[in-house]
Amino acid sequence: MPFAQVFGHRRLVSLLSRSIENDSLPPSLLFAGPAGVGKRLTAIAVAQALNCPKGSRFRVQGSGFAVPGSGFAVPGSGFTVPGSMFDACGTCAACKRISRGVHPDVPIVGPGDSGAIRIDQVREIVDRAAYRPFEGRRRVVIIDGADALVTAAQHALLKTLEEPPPSSVFILVTSRPDTLLATVLSRCPQLRFRPLAADDIAAALVARGYSESDALAVAATADGSLGQALAARADERVEARDVAQRVLAHAAATAEPGRRIDGAKELLIKTGAGGAGDREQLASHLRAMASLLRDVEVLATRADDRALANPDVRPALERLTGAYQGERGVRAFSAIDRALGALERNAGVKVVADWLVLQL
Repeated sequence: MPFAQVFGHRRLVSLLSRSIENDSLPPSLLFAGPAGVGKRLTAIAVAQALNCPKGSRFRVQGSGFAVPGSGFAVPGSGFTVPGSMFDACGTCAACKRISRGVHPDVPIVGPGDSGAIRIDQVREIVDRAAYRPFEGRRRVVIIDGADALVTAAQHALLKTLEEPPPSSVFILVTSRPDTLLATVLSRCPQLRFRPLAADDIAAALVARGYSESDALAVAATADGSLGQALAARADERVEARDVAQRVLAHAAATAEPGRRIDGAKELLIKTGAGGAGDREQLASHLRAMASLLRDVEVLATRADDRALANPDVRPALERLTGAYQGERGVRAFSAIDRALGALERNAGVKVVADWLVLQL
């Protein structure tokens, strides 16, 4: 996947493209941000741009900008890419092998069955990186899920990050940079990947064959993650949003605790099998509620309707605005965030659902 096919993150992509063209790419980078927003795909695009024999400037839509605080800049670039950028072709043999993860000069390392990246894995890639590329111009080592590096493996990586071989680039990809050693973080300029805009997710889904209406519905409840959007079917996303609407409306209609608890049953639809499946089902409903409340705030502040994540259910949003604008909406959004955190810590789904409806 070349840069042109990375959805969103135009500022980051433009900066990376120009730094490759100017031969000023840092030898080690940290791509940090939420899961499913395109960090790994962007790392692959970097590897393709560095090794594609047909790399050239291609026309693109939009423009790129400098990334403040990223730790590196592109000399003399002006930090803009007006209408074109340096990119890989995406179709040659080298690009295809990099995309499939089978190029000899682009090893992709991730957690094994144990859920960890072991010291022997790191030693192997460090040894390989010491040699010239086998057939490409640059060796690009992608450590996907760098937060899974055991402490000993991080220490084994330090010297290479501090004094990298001249023909090698290391890209660490993580959604949890806080778990890495400070010494590792200090050696890797960090690029922060933000949640994707709903429009970017919808465009990516349409490109994968979704209808426009389904793509918009799924994108609205994907919490900025294309990976999350692709993991669930469109009808499941729509159902989660319908449940969220009913629960919010029910809570707005009554303050009586018993009736509020009855409303929690809606949140537990299709749960009961136990384990992670129940928590993910409830989390899906909660993310849909958060998406609706964000839109309620947009309507309440009379912001541009184009900022709505759920424009197709505007009448329902308008009905909710009377109850959830202002301080109550802030409290409800905060409660949903706390409930999602409790689910991540393996709290019981019924306890979380009952508690939440009493806070709305």
